[in-house]
Amino acid sequence: MRRPVIIGLTGSIGMGKSTVAAMFEEAGVPVFDADAAVRAMQGPDGELLPAIEAAFPGSTGPKGVNREALGKLVFGDKDKLAELEAIVHPAVGRKRATFLEENAQAPLVLFDIPLLFEGGGNKAVDVVVVVSAPAEVQRERVLARPGMTIEKFEHILGLQTPDADKRAGADYVIDTGATLEETKSQVHALIKQLHSEAGAAD
Repeated sequence: MRRPVIIGLTGSIGMGKSTVAAMFEEAGVPVFDADAAVRAMQGPDGELLPAIEAAFPGSTGPKGVNREALGKLVFGDKDKLAELEAIVHPAVGRKRATFLEENAQAPLVLFDIPLLFEGGGNKAVDVVVVVSAPAEVQRERVLARPGMTIEKFEHILGLQTPDADKRAGADYVIDTGATLEETKSQVHALIKQLHSEAGAAD
C-alpha cells in the first residue's frame, strides 16, 4: 500500500522556515507543525500540563505552561531538559502518527520540525528540505524580533546544528535570502518534482 512521501522541513532560527511551511500548505501539502502541537498541549487545559506540573512544580497555571518559569527551571540543566523532553517528545510523536493516519491518501506530507537534525528526525523522513539564507540576513531578521538580544541569538545558535551542516545533510535547500516570490517559485518547483518522483515510484 502506497503511503505519502514524508518531507522533513527544517532550518535555523530566522531562516524563514515557518514562511516556507505556509507556502507548502497553501500549495495543498498537509503540514504537521511540531511547535504548534507542543504549544497546544502546553496551553490552557493542555494534555501535558499535569505531567509538567508534577515534574516541575509551579511551572503551569490557568493559561498553561509559564514558559518563563519553566525556562528558568530547565535552562542550562541537561538532566532537567531531558526530563522535559521525555514528557513532550512521545506526545508529539503520537500527534504526528495521528496526522499521518489522517493524511494517508496524500501524495506528500510535510513535517515542520525545527530541531530535525538535533533530534535525529532526519532519519525518519524520506526527504530533508533545509531553508537557508545568508548569515547577515538571518542575523538582521532575528535581531529585529521583540525582546531579542545578541546574547540570546548566539545562545540559540549554539544549541542548533550549524546552517552549513544542515545544508550538507539536506536533499534540497530552499534559499530564503531572495524575494518571497522567488522563494515561492522554488517551493512550487520542488513540490512538482516530488509529485513526479512519487508518481514514478508507484
